[in-house]
Amino acid sequence: MKKSTELITKQRQHLWPNQILYYADPLPLDRGDGMYVWDVDGNKYLDFFAGILTTSVGHNNGRVRQRINEQLDKLIHSSTLYPNQAHIEYAAMLAQITPEGLDTFYFGASGTDADETAVLMAQVHTGNTEIIALRHGYSGKSQLAMTLTGQGAWRMGPVHIGYVRHAMTPYTYRALGGLDEKSFVQACLDDLQDVIKTMTSGKIAALIMEPIQGVGGFITLPPEYMEGAAEIARAHGGLVIIDEVQTGFGRTGTHWWGHQHSAVRPDIMTMAKGIANGMPLSAVATTPEIAQSAVGAGLTISTFGGNPVACAAAIGTLEEMMASYTPARSAAIGQLLEDGLHKLTQKYPLIGEVRGRGLMQGVELVADRQSKAAAPQHANAVMEASRKAGLLIGKGGMYGNTLRIAPPLMAAQEHVEEALEKLDLAFAHVQESV
Repeated sequence: MKKSTELITKQRQHLWPNQILYYADPLPLDRGDGMYVWDVDGNKYLDFFAGILTTSVGHNNGRVRQRINEQLDKLIHSSTLYPNQAHIEYAAMLAQITPEGLDTFYFGASGTDADETAVLMAQVHTGNTEIIALRHGYSGKSQLAMTLTGQGAWRMGPVHIGYVRHAMTPYTYRALGGLDEKSFVQACLDDLQDVIKTMTSGKIAALIMEPIQGVGGFITLPPEYMEGAAEIARAHGGLVIIDEVQTGFGRTGTHWWGHQHSAVRPDIMTMAKGIANGMPLSAVATTPEIAQSAVGAGLTISTFGGNPVACAAAIGTLEEMMASYTPARSAAIGQLLEDGLHKLTQKYPLIGEVRGRGLMQGVELVADRQSKAAAPQHANAVMEASRKAGLLIGKGGMYGNTLRIAPPLMAAQEHVEEALEKLDLAFAHVQESV
């Protein structure tokens, strides 16, 4: 019996069955190095999904390991009841790259943590309760996070918190009524205004939005939508929460944060995933004024927030980003990736749209380009064929038909070329069977 077969048998015996696994024959991973991972049977793969955009500076990164090992020799855990050096030093370091004014942080262990904390802070600061989220968005797996999530498939059970409302996302590829992009963006802004007027008290605590909706299939919000939506939210008493869990730390290229491709200035910003190269950590960034609102509103602690080992990993990760894997580099390598994907579009009619920014590229697959009928079966087939070719990618979207391609930030030209070659083989295989 192969080791992978043995492990998957145990997985099915002892782990929850609703935990989704990629591939018809699930893939147990054993080790990683740089851009590559190996499964327990010794097969090698080029990783172009980075553990859901998390392994930001590559597998088994030397600087990150060094920082972790140094911290392991000193202190593994303390809780937030006691200040620890790594926690404080990382906060000061992070303040160097966050938008001006957003230099006060609360650390947690996941993106779910961060989004929940951001919503709570908005409610405490404004004195309002109601929250506007966007359709196709994703915020995590707690009850509130699943309510914020604008996709039914990711809501488990009867989860719905009554103060959350959802506005239309400017999913321009599927614009209602065939509207052009400018008209559809305006229609979405009108819908946001209407949702607030008809489904809330008229006073909201916050609007939360991702610059690129990750689980939503890399739907990329136009800058004019983000700017208009922020203006509307503030006109109704709300703060602007920007969810940078997937888009942060230079992944979208040019800037450290995805929202900086627009003129939006967030009041609160959340981050996780790529923050510590795989160690569990998240952060909420806000202004000192908003942070001060929590004082006297109720006591809070976090057992694992600001864990010294996780923060040490984050220090090493950010050091690597600043030294070698800058936003400018992500923009350049991302352009090579995007250009290559557009060339594949010219070859394969099953590709409906390529979208995204930097090292965050989505490829939506359709039955035909005229109808834009979603083709999740094609996405599954390309995933399987890519794996056989030695390439790991992700998928998502409301219809499960969008490939998510997001390699570690250390991806170089040769890795992009290798990935595109393997994708070409995978698309050719699937196109033949269509």
